[in-house]
Amino acid sequence: MNIIIREALKEDITQIQSVRNAVKENVLSDPGLVTDKDCEEFLFERGKGWVAEKGDKILGFSIVDLKENNVWALFVDPAFENRGIGRQLHDCMLDWYFTQVQDDLWLGTAPNTRAETFYRRSGWKENGLHGEKEIRFEMNPEHWKNRKL
Repeated sequence: MNIIIREALKEDITQIQSVRNAVKENVLSDPGLVTDKDCEEFLFERGKGWVAEKGDKILGFSIVDLKENNVWALFVDPAFENRGIGRQLHDCMLDWYFTQVQDDLWLGTAPNTRAETFYRRSGWKENGLHGEKEIRFEMNPEHWKNRKL
């Protein structure tokens, strides 16, 4: 499978939204809660994003927020899960993030999900709760660097 990981472009937002709304876990209660304008802001004003693409189809994406030191999104189309796409997007995102800043990165995800398992296996450390229902995970630059050695 010839998958390319590249920086997200404004023209990708429609497909990014399609992937986001296709997921089976961490489903938005209202798809209108995350607008195209939100995506654009996080991609180009607050941070950066990447897409996994095969041909002209986006299979997954990741977005990191430099203002809040937060993983804003990491999603893979359910039809293309378990193929290493999420891992590639994750690693690309963290490699870039830690070249920009040396601040800890955090994210929130629901307990008892595939995402929780993914982040634990990726070396993220649990650090309390985010809100009332999500686990807060953190990654520091030293741990990321050492994990990659």
